[in-house]
Amino acid sequence: MRAMRVAATATDGRRRQSGPRSRARTTDETRWRAVRERDARADGTFVFAVRTTGIYCRPSCAARRPRRENVMFFRDPDAAERSGFRACLRCHPRERSAHEPQAEIVRAACALLDGDPEHAGSLDALARKIGYSSWHLHRMFKRHTGLTPAQYRRGRRLERFKYHLKEGRQVTEAIYESGFGSSSRAYQGADEAMGMTPRAYRAGGRDARIAWATAPTPLGTVLVAATARGICSVRFGSSAAALERELALEFPDASLEPAGARLRVALRSVLAAIDGRSPDSPLPLDVHATAFQRRVWEALRAIPAGETRSYGEIARRVGMPGAARAVGRACATNPVALLIPCHRVVRADGTAGEYAWGPKRKRALLEREAARKKKTG
Repeated sequence: MRAMRVAATATDGRRRQSGPRSRARTTDETRWRAVRERDARADGTFVFAVRTTGIYCRPSCAARRPRRENVMFFRDPDAAERSGFRACLRCHPRERSAHEPQAEIVRAACALLDGDPEHAGSLDALARKIGYSSWHLHRMFKRHTGLTPAQYRRGRRLERFKYHLKEGRQVTEAIYESGFGSSSRAYQGADEAMGMTPRAYRAGGRDARIAWATAPTPLGTVLVAATARGICSVRFGSSAAALERELALEFPDASLEPAGARLRVALRSVLAAIDGRSPDSPLPLDVHATAFQRRVWEALRAIPAGETRSYGEIARRVGMPGAARAVGRACATNPVALLIPCHRVVRADGTAGEYAWGPKRKRALLEREAARKKKTG
């Protein structure tokens, strides 16, 4: 019922803003009007920057209004910072309020997808229930969660499918109880997200083949392992032998084999990341994740090298402002160090915090990235 009340509120808000005024919202004139009126409804849709101070703010900021000729508009904080502006310490434009209307709308959409994944599944149907256009809802949903509504729906459906398989259900039964329309869709989803067939997953990864390779680094030995579908593990350790034992414990029913030169590109990317450089191109990953973990990990991969975000900032970015602890758990369960850069998430006070492979390595990685950014920047 709460989700429906939120959806009704979103619909009412949309009706109030419909017509020529809402269609003109993207123009500088209407943005300036929102800034002059400190219109909180515009928060999250753009930020404004002041040339004379070098600071950018959210539209509702309580600070004194600048002269119009000194104001520039940007679609988001990242765009403002790329132009050399810094965030206002009064209104904290990077932080999203738990009561921000867009966040409430996205939470309502998630609740509808969770409660009725089949009938709320199409973007048009979901948008009609929420009371926004398909384009606007898609944009808000992606901005707050890091996923499109379709990606979120697929993740939740696959999560239910894996649960039913682990519970011992037959594959055919699990397919239809999870909401898949056909077995081919279920097998395709399992192939992409689980790295194995549903029957192999149900059997604990039996018959899966995993290749691995190790390399010495300034931060200790690193291991990279991959299935035929992508990288499934990146971890640090004291020795190659110890890392191989850990891999065997993680995948007890899989067939493990040294990769030789097969993982040369992956090792190069990992070594580049240790040196503070971004990989030339993203590597395919084969990692299991809940819908929430996937949203968090997508947000982590969007953090540029040499920058950090707090656990609270990531929680707000995925549309769950009170889930900072859950973000910490998602970071701790990240199976591919560096490729999903959980080391770039720090405590609210700026200190490094915990890291699955040790706080010393985390600080070293952050220092290397900061130094390289300063050198190239």
